[in-house]
Amino acid sequence: MSEIRNIELWESGERKIGWVKRNMPLLRSIEEEFSRTKPFAGLRVSLSVHLEAKTAYLCRVLAAGGAQMYVTGSNPLSTQDDVAAALVHNGMEVFAWHGATDEEYHRHISAVVSAGPNIIIDDGGDLVHMMHTEYTHLIPDVIGGCEETTTGIIRLRAMDRAGELRFPMVLVNNADCKHLFDNRYGTGQSVWDGINRTTNLIVAGKKVVVAGYGWCGKGVAMRAKGMGAEVIVTEVDPIKAMEAVMDGFDVMPMNEAAKYGDFFVTVTGCDAVITSAAFGNMRDGAICCNAGHFDCEVDVAWLKKNAVRSYEARNNIIGYELADGRTIFVIAEGRLVNLAAGDGHPAEIMDMSFAVQAMSAAYLVQNKDKLTSMIIDVPREVDLEIARKKLAAWGYSIDTLTPEQEEYLNKGL
Repeated sequence: MSEIRNIELWESGERKIGWVKRNMPLLRSIEEEFSRTKPFAGLRVSLSVHLEAKTAYLCRVLAAGGAQMYVTGSNPLSTQDDVAAALVHNGMEVFAWHGATDEEYHRHISAVVSAGPNIIIDDGGDLVHMMHTEYTHLIPDVIGGCEETTTGIIRLRAMDRAGELRFPMVLVNNADCKHLFDNRYGTGQSVWDGINRTTNLIVAGKKVVVAGYGWCGKGVAMRAKGMGAEVIVTEVDPIKAMEAVMDGFDVMPMNEAAKYGDFFVTVTGCDAVITSAAFGNMRDGAICCNAGHFDCEVDVAWLKKNAVRSYEARNNIIGYELADGRTIFVIAEGRLVNLAAGDGHPAEIMDMSFAVQAMSAAYLVQNKDKLTSMIIDVPREVDLEIARKKLAAWGYSIDTLTPEQEEYLNKGL
C-alpha cells in the first residue's frame, strides 16, 4: 500500500514526466526495447533515487520491462509530491513524500526493502545498508543492484573490503557515460540553477569557494567561472589541487578561503567540510550550500547551536545570526542544493545516467549465474552503446576504424 502526500496532485506530476520523456531519447528507445523483451518479467525492483520526474520515467521504463516497482526517494527534500502521485495513479507502489522526518524516511526505505527485491537501484547506499542490517533474511532473493553515486560507491567498497557485501553491485557512477557528464555538466548546471533561483543574486563579480575538485567540483567551478565569478578551490588531494591550479583557479585551505568567499559550495562526499573554524572567518552575508550526497558537509548543527537567532531570510534560505553580528546563510538546510532547491540535473544528462542504470539492471538479470565478484564495473560495451545512441539522437556521426587501422593498433610493438 503506497504512502504519499496527495494522489490528487497526479496531473501536475504527469505533465512533468511527459516533458522529461520528450527530452530523453535514450530511455525512450530502451523503453521500446524492454516492452518487447521483458527482461524483468516476474521480478521485483526496489528503487531509492531522488524522486522527481526523470527518476519517475526511469521507473516506468523498468516497469515496461516487466518489473514490479517499489519506489522511494533518496533524500527527503528532493521528493516531488506530484510526481509521486503520478506514479501511484499509474499503478506503482510508492513510499515517499517531501519533507519526511527521519522516522518517516526510515519507514519509507523499509517499505521498499521489505518488499523482497530481486534488483536494487540505489542512490547513496541506504537500501543496500538496510538490506544488510535489518532484512538479511531477504538477501538470498537479491540478484544484484546498481549504485548511482560516488558516496554510495565509497560505502560499497568499504563493505566489500570488510567482506560484508553479500550480493553483486554494479558501479553505475563509474561508467564514463555517467560521471563524465552527469557529475560534471549535470552537477555544474543544476547546482547553479538551484542557487540562482533560490537567492536571486548575481554570480558575476562574486568569490565562489568550491570544496572538492572531483568531477562534480570541476563542473561547479567551471560554471561559476563562466558566470563571471572568481573561484577558489579547496582540496585534500594534491593531484586534484594541481588540476585546479592549472585550470586557472586559486587553491587554499578552507579556513583561509572562508575569509574571501561570497558563495560556498561543498562537493566532497565527506563530512565536516565547513565547520566552526571556517564559520568564524566568514564575512557577513556569506551563503553556504551543499552538493554532496549527505547533509553533513556544512555543519548546520553548529550554526543552530551557536546562533543568537535564526530566521527564514527567503524561501529555502535560513539566516543564522552570530553573537558578533555577522549572519551566515544556508540554502536548503545543507541538503543537496540542486534537488532540494531545484529540479536536479537536466533531462538530457539524466537520459544517459538512467540509460546506464536500466541497461546495467538488465545485465545483472541476463548474467545472474555468471557473476563472481561483488563489485562490478559497467561493461564497456554498455558505455559505448549509450554513447553511440546519444550522438545519433543529437544528429552527430563519427568515424570508424578500418580493418587495417584495427590491425595496426592491435599488432603490438
